[in-house]
Amino acid sequence: MLKKFSVARLAREAGGEHVLGVKDLHTHACYLIYGELAPGEQGRPVKPGSGHEEILVAVSGDLELNGAAISGTLPQGEAVHLREEESCTLSNPGSSPAIYILAGGHSGKPH
Repeated sequence: MLKKFSVARLAREAGGEHVLGVKDLHTHACYLIYGELAPGEQGRPVKPGSGHEEILVAVSGDLELNGAAISGTLPQGEAVHLREEESCTLSNPGSSPAIYILAGGHSGKPH
């Protein structure tokens, strides 16, 4: 039987973000980060880190991205790919909560 994970509830309990990873999945192959940004919230960091890559998806609401790797608006329903040390911060310029997902895994390089 497959196990369900209440990532939205866990993110709210953790202050806005939850990592569904090795602790819950018992594997290092992949992970998922579910995050919520309050209206006007700024500066949530995103950085896959050495040996990792992530796909960032704006699920609900538009996100503002600010970083050397990428800057600008990520509209709802669009995604970007970040590799290893590429980083940015997320902000929610809207008047409603914004939801995002980061899907990550190993890049094939050691970390």
